[in-house]
Amino acid sequence: MLLLKNLCKNFGKICAVDDLSLEIGRGEVFGLLGPNGAGKTTTVNMAIGLLKPDRGTIEIEGWGSPVRPEVRARIGIAPQTLAIYDDLSGEENLRFFGSIQGLRGGRLSERARWALEFVDIYERRRDRVKTYSGGMKRRLNLAVALIHDPPLLLLDEPTVGVDPQSRNSIFEKIEAMREEGRTIVYTTHYMEEAQRLCDRVAIMDQGKLLAMDSVQSLIAAHGGESTIIATRDEGEIRLKTGDPLGELLKLRESGGMRDFRVENPNLEGVFLNLTGRHLRDE
Repeated sequence: MLLLKNLCKNFGKICAVDDLSLEIGRGEVFGLLGPNGAGKTTTVNMAIGLLKPDRGTIEIEGWGSPVRPEVRARIGIAPQTLAIYDDLSGEENLRFFGSIQGLRGGRLSERARWALEFVDIYERRRDRVKTYSGGMKRRLNLAVALIHDPPLLLLDEPTVGVDPQSRNSIFEKIEAMREEGRTIVYTTHYMEEAQRLCDRVAIMDQGKLLAMDSVQSLIAAHGGESTIIATRDEGEIRLKTGDPLGELLKLRESGGMRDFRVENPNLEGVFLNLTGRHLRDE
C-alpha cells in the first residue's frame, strides 16, 4: 500500500530522515516509533506529499507519488496538531473538509453522518468545537481524516492529551478500521499502544531505521531478559534471567520465599535498549 524507498530529508545541517526504506502492506497497522527528533513526523509529511524528499521515492499502491492530487485523495491524515476549527460545529468541520475532498450533496451528508457516528460525537454534531473536550476533539480529528473514505490513513500521535475513555475508543476505532481492510500508519510515544494495535513496528532514531519486525519478534531479539522480583525472609531480591521458571524453582527449593512476580520483556524495553535512556527534550 505504501512504499518508501531510500528517503532522505535535511533541514540545513540537520539530517531529519536518513536513507529510510519501508514497505507497508494493505490492511496492516504499522507502528512508527522513535524519541523526539527521530524523524517520524518528517516521514509522515513526506508520505502525504506535504514535504518533498531530498532524495528517494514514495509510491501509494501503484498509483504513484502523493504529490499528485489524485493520489493524495486516497490518503487520510490525522496530524498531531489538531486540524479542526474551534468556531465551527463538528458537523460544519466535516462538511467543510469533505467538500475540499470533492464530496457534494447527498454523498457529503452521508459521509459526514457516518464519520460523526463512527467517532461517537453525532449527538454533539451541532455544538461548536470549542465546547468539546480534548478527547472529543481528537475523535473529530480522526473523523476528518476519514470523511472521504480513504484506504490509507496516517495517524500522528492520535491519543495525545486524551482521557482514558477517549483513548480506548480511538483504539477500538483503529481495530475496526483494520477489520475493514484499511491500511494505517500509526506514530506514537506510547509503547503499550503500539504493542496492542500494531502488526509490525519500525523504530527510528536520528532519522535512521534501527529495527523493524512484529512486536513479538522485536521483543525476542532486543527485549533483554526477564526480571524476577522475589520477597524472601531476608528481604527483596531481583534477578535478571533468560530462564525465569528455572530460577523460580531454584528459589523455591532454597526455601524462605514468601512471594514473587516476574516482569517479562516488553516493547518499552526494546525501545530503550535501541534508542538509549537519555532524555530527549527537542
